[in-house]
Amino acid sequence: MSVLMKGADVANAMKEVLIKKVECLKEKGVHPCLTIVRVGERPDDLAYERGAKKRMETIGIECRILELPQEIEQEDFEEEFRKVNDDPCVHGILLFLPLPKHLDEEPIKAMIHPEKDMDCMCPVNMAKVFAGDESGYAPCTAEAVVEMLDYYGIDPKGKNVTVVGRSMVVGKPLAMMLLKKNATITVCHTRTVNLAEVCRRAEILVAAAGKAKMITSDMVSEGTVIADVGINVDEDGNMCGDVDFETVESKASYISPVPRGVGSITTSVLAKHVVRAAEAVAERK
Repeated sequence: MSVLMKGADVANAMKEVLIKKVECLKEKGVHPCLTIVRVGERPDDLAYERGAKKRMETIGIECRILELPQEIEQEDFEEEFRKVNDDPCVHGILLFLPLPKHLDEEPIKAMIHPEKDMDCMCPVNMAKVFAGDESGYAPCTAEAVVEMLDYYGIDPKGKNVTVVGRSMVVGKPLAMMLLKKNATITVCHTRTVNLAEVCRRAEILVAAAGKAKMITSDMVSEGTVIADVGINVDEDGNMCGDVDFETVESKASYISPVPRGVGSITTSVLAKHVVRAAEAVAERK
């Protein structure tokens, strides 16, 4: 029988550590602060914002929301972002992407201070992830997978790890993070020839392609560890992952569900990054 890797258990363990760190920072006169920048009111942005705000508050991190109108012009958007970016009281920034089509996110990626870039938006932090430099901030979702594996005592060292998905948000950076942990990495995607055969060789399989239930039982070997990063909606309108959970669970040694899996950890990783940024400020003081 497989072990269910529950995101809440990982998040709760992280919370206890972070609360203590925040208390220490406040004793030094440093009050960790995150600003979430949102343009418009996309339902998925609002849902994540609510969860992030609640997580920050339970840990003791101040969470500010900069809500900008959907129709804001590029110049005005950059000016508003610059104010947050240059605010010494703000230790971390999370910008919801994608932006409305009339806005260009590239100037913002170039503008954001790397030490405030909590979700690896700027080229500096992404380069650090690919270089194995842990002083940068990795994408929260990719790091959430690593946190989950660590919590459940799953060491990727020397193991065959297959990452299905090649986005800059999860697939590619996660592959680099696991490579740094001495895993043997295969990155594949929806156009990989003989995908099922490639997946069957994996001892650890990460599904992050964004296609509902694409990983089926015939693609998984007995005893595989499976981390499902996908967030999709099935034909019945229910949330599901990239893994066909019902058929795959019995073959896995460990498996994360969707929902209540990796996604439940991302806001805790965000909080961890804010605390790290605040600690860096405290050290400079």
